[in-house]
Amino acid sequence: MLNLSVDIDANSGFCFGVVYAIEMAEQILEEQGYLYCLGDIVHNDEEVQRLQHKGLRIIDNDSFSVLRNEKVLIRAHGEPPSTYQLALANNIQLIDASCPVVLKLQNRIKRSYDNGEPIFIFGKEGHAEVIGLKGQTNNNAVVFGSYTELQTELLPAQITLYSQTTKSTAELYNIKDTLEASGAKVDLKDTICRQVSNRDLELREFAALYDTVIFVSGKKSSNGKMLYQVCKEANSKTHFVSGLSDLQPEWFKQNDRVGICGATSTPMWLMEEVRDRIINL
Repeated sequence: MLNLSVDIDANSGFCFGVVYAIEMAEQILEEQGYLYCLGDIVHNDEEVQRLQHKGLRIIDNDSFSVLRNEKVLIRAHGEPPSTYQLALANNIQLIDASCPVVLKLQNRIKRSYDNGEPIFIFGKEGHAEVIGLKGQTNNNAVVFGSYTELQTELLPAQITLYSQTTKSTAELYNIKDTLEASGAKVDLKDTICRQVSNRDLELREFAALYDTVIFVSGKKSSNGKMLYQVCKEANSKTHFVSGLSDLQPEWFKQNDRVGICGATSTPMWLMEEVRDRIINL
């Protein structure tokens, strides 16, 4: 035994939007035994599998387009207007668990677009949330993942800049400053979720307290990738795991203090399983 001391970050785990979606799914699963969900309900394979065992049926857009007379859960990431239009045409009852923060952002982008503003979205092209945001502009918004992706010579004189809710606040403001330094006029709408941005500072402080840090997240989670880098910057001995099989005994030394933390899409029960496995090394 390595006699490891292991703590879980109390601020890690599901954000309120994910909690809301999962609670809604579990309630309907209790009532009818199954429920369709358009896309992974959360970007964490372990949690998705847990809910699938309860009867959750994950479907893609192709399957959704041929579905009739069913209930379908809209996950916290939100959906574009076309999803609601198709549901109406096919007599599908949508159980809308879109995060209120995402819905507010969708509405703001739509108003800006309707006002004729050139919309730029700092986010990951193809990400579920970004698909819903871009849909508010009839898919005319420019989506980019970093400043280097922008063709700055083709930018209009003034742009309206939004962000996917789970991106880095520091990176967003760096992009704004760089654009303005190049002569562009930027109307920045800071739409990053504060529950996410606050974790940046919290995790830096948490990670610095330990000899080794284990960051638990689904591999598909954009938020997880961003927060993992935050921990890595604060503590170089930070390791990314998506499940118990990723843990490596050589990461730990006798009497190490180990901190466990995770993304807004990481269930607490999974971090607890990781803790129990580490304690028994």
